[in-house]
Amino acid sequence: MEYTELLEKQIIGRLRIDNPWWVENNIPQFYKDMTPRLYLDIFYPLVRDFSIRRALILMGPRRVGKTVMLFHTVQRLIEDGVPAQNIIYISVETPIYNKIYLEQLFNLAKQALGKKDSDNSTYYVLFDEIQYLKDWEVNLKSLVDTYRNIKFIASGSAAAELKKKSNESGAGRFTDFNLPPLTFYEYIHIRGFQYLINDSTIIWHEKEIPCNSAIDINKFNELFIDYINYGGYPEVVFSETIREDPGQFIRHDIIDKVLLRDLPSIYGIPDVQELNSLFTMIAYHSGKQFSYEKLSQESGVRKDLLRKYIDYLEAAFLIKVIHRTDDTAKNYQRETSFKIYLTNPSLRCALFQPIKETDEEIGDMVETAVFAQWIPRSGANISYANWKNSRKDQGEVDIVGINSAKLKPDWAVEVKWTDRFFHNPGELDSLESYMGKNAIDYAMVTTKTETGMKEMPFGKLQFIPVACYAYTVGQNTLESLKDSFGL
Repeated sequence: MEYTELLEKQIIGRLRIDNPWWVENNIPQFYKDMTPRLYLDIFYPLVRDFSIRRALILMGPRRVGKTVMLFHTVQRLIEDGVPAQNIIYISVETPIYNKIYLEQLFNLAKQALGKKDSDNSTYYVLFDEIQYLKDWEVNLKSLVDTYRNIKFIASGSAAAELKKKSNESGAGRFTDFNLPPLTFYEYIHIRGFQYLINDSTIIWHEKEIPCNSAIDINKFNELFIDYINYGGYPEVVFSETIREDPGQFIRHDIIDKVLLRDLPSIYGIPDVQELNSLFTMIAYHSGKQFSYEKLSQESGVRKDLLRKYIDYLEAAFLIKVIHRTDDTAKNYQRETSFKIYLTNPSLRCALFQPIKETDEEIGDMVETAVFAQWIPRSGANISYANWKNSRKDQGEVDIVGINSAKLKPDWAVEVKWTDRFFHNPGELDSLESYMGKNAIDYAMVTTKTETGMKEMPFGKLQFIPVACYAYTVGQNTLESLKDSFGL
């Protein structure tokens, strides 16, 4: 679009519409009524931090609430005394902004406010969906280098592209902030059910550690199943209309746009239908062990393309590959098998149908939900153990935490959706073998409703309902993010 005086007037008009707080001193009521994500309490201090000259890049998959978090940031800035006319929001995907540089948009916003070019006030400038501007990273880096008194915040849904370009061009000038789908911890708080949780502790390696318990475990389990089906996206949680047909919302706004638009445009994928079919197959079998050989045979996709497609899907934050170790926590030299989990279990519900607690696939989806709490945690070195034992059967432990310095496991968790093993802990043969070979004295086993410690000849087993475990891991993931940013 040719840059003309008429276009300039249209842009200024659009900027005034998108920044109603310039006049009303408040964000639109629609956004004010929404419950803020708990991640806002970590994101906001980074927005206010001028000690380092960096732009803040808010990235994550589609529909997890990035735009809403930007508007909640605006409201908090106003409440903290920042002049409303010093806060500028620009949605880069707006068609009339096409091919217009970020600095031009910033200057036109100041023009709309009647500010002079020489004005050296402190500003907060928020660029939403920044990936729609070609070479955005070069534009943004230039702005950071030029304006010392302005905090630039950018968001984008094409997480794979944003991360790639942020690392390549924004080194030392960008701070990345990943917003994942809702954790179970957030889901409970957003829905106002935190009263169902008691802060309690368990004994773990001779120490008391926080571990939440449920006042009403049956109600808590109902909420956990609801989270597995609908809980990953804030809009689905709150909208009865969307919950009646989550497939339409999630397939169209999340899966299709990523698979059919984002990934092809970033990586030049020629056969999007092949990629779509592969993702659908993976989603149905989330939590299962795969191999490239088997996956290639079942999907009809060549092995060399399979590796690329899996890399693309992982970069787009739709799936997470978890690598295998053996019963001594060593990685296999030729890795042929691995597990793939959806980053959010409600993706499966959207593609197929809601799952019930009695369905055959419930175990895999419970395991997927647990891994979804671990995936956003930075620095977590988790794996699963799988090996052939002396009877030529397969031994497996669902989650093992590897000590990166010692390259040995520190802990192990068996994820179960049953109370059977609480009453019959001697049946946990694989866990017993793994603990013995790796000198692990304690392990955790999840249950459906039971809590307690069992002392076995091979070590102590802490049993905890899987919904409580998922809640606690989600809470700890949030706390670990605070620590990573020094908050």
